[in-house]
Amino acid sequence: MKVQTPVSKERLASLDILRGFDLFMLVFFQPVFVAFARHWQDVPVFSFLLNQFEHVQWEGFHAWDLVMPLFLFMVGAAMPFSFEKYRTNPDKAAIYKKITKRFFILFILGAVVQGKLLSLDPLQIRIYTNTLQAIAVGYVISAMFLLHLSGKWQLAATFLLLAGYWAFLTFLGDFTPEGNFAEAVDRAVLGRVRDGVSYAEDGSWSFSDNYHYTWVLTSMVFGVTTMLGVFAGQIMKNGKDKLKNSRLLSIIGVALLISAWLLSFQTPIIKKIWSASMTLWSGGLCFLLMALFYYIIDYKGRSKGLNWLKIYGMNSIAAYTLGMVINFRSVANSLLWGLEKYTGDYYSAILTFANFLILFFILQLMYKLRVFVKI
Repeated sequence: MKVQTPVSKERLASLDILRGFDLFMLVFFQPVFVAFARHWQDVPVFSFLLNQFEHVQWEGFHAWDLVMPLFLFMVGAAMPFSFEKYRTNPDKAAIYKKITKRFFILFILGAVVQGKLLSLDPLQIRIYTNTLQAIAVGYVISAMFLLHLSGKWQLAATFLLLAGYWAFLTFLGDFTPEGNFAEAVDRAVLGRVRDGVSYAEDGSWSFSDNYHYTWVLTSMVFGVTTMLGVFAGQIMKNGKDKLKNSRLLSIIGVALLISAWLLSFQTPIIKKIWSASMTLWSGGLCFLLMALFYYIIDYKGRSKGLNWLKIYGMNSIAAYTLGMVINFRSVANSLLWGLEKYTGDYYSAILTFANFLILFFILQLMYKLRVFVKI
C-alpha cells in the first residue's frame, strides 16, 4: 500500500465520480438515511425507500443489492487504463508483483473489515466473507485475462466462467438457501472459518441457518462482474467517439438486462449466491449507470455539482475501510452528549450522521492534500 499524489491525465472523470457515488451511498447516505427514516417508516414513501436500502432475503433485487456488484464493476472499468503499460512490456515480473501484492492486501483488509481478524481469536476469525476479498479475486481473474488473452478470448473466457457457474448451480443442486451447490462448496471448503459459524460452550460448532452468502465457487462470477467492468473500460478507452461509446454502453446494458430477465425463468435472481441471472442483471444496471455518468460527465462535460464525489471515488479503499472499521461515534458522543435529552430517540441517528460526517471531512482533507491511498 502506498500514497500517491499525482493524478493520471488519462483518468476518466466519470469513473471517479461513479465510484464516488457508490462509496457515498455505502459510507454516508444509506446508514444516515436508514437511521433517520426508521422513525418515519409508517409513511409509505419512507417504507418503500427503507426496503430498497436493505438486501433481498433471497430471490429478487433491491437497489442496495447493486452496491457490491458496482464496486467490482468499477474496479474492472479502471483496469484497461492502468494495465496498458504492462501489456506491451515483455517483463511481466512487475505486474505479477503488483497483482500478488494487491490481492493479499485486499484479502487482509477484508478480513479486518468483516472477518474479525483484529479480534486475534482463532475461533472468531472468518477467512472469506467480504467485498474487498471478492474484489481481490475478481481483480486477479481479470488481470490474467487482460494480460494473456486477446479481446475475443477475453469474451469467450468470461462467458465460460458464467456458463460454468450456471451449470454447477443448475445441475448439482437447486436454488434454495440450503440446497444450492455454492452453499455446499462453502461449507465443505471453509468449514469452521465460514462466516455465520457459531460455537457452543463444549467447543462444538455449527453453521447458521440464516447466513447464506457464498464466496468460494461464487468467485467465478466475481470474475465475470469485474470483467464486465473491463469491457466497459475498453469501450471508453478505445472508442474515439464518446457519444457512440455511451450509446454502446447503454445497448449492452439493456441487452444484459433482457438476458437476465429471460434467464430468471430458469435461474432466479439471487444476490446472496450471485446467480448467473443476478450477474447479468446487476451487470446490465452497472453498464447503464456507467453510460449515464460517461454521457453527462465525459461527453457533455457537465460535472458541476458532482465533482465532490471524487472525494470518495479517488480514495475508495480508504473510504470503505475507514467507514467499516473505525467508529467515530465515540468522538461525536463526546462532543454532542448534551443534546441527548433534547433529541430523544433521534440522538442515535444524529451520532450516525456525525460519524460519517467526520469520515467525510477526513477524506476531503486527503483529497485537498492530493493524498490518494493506492494498493
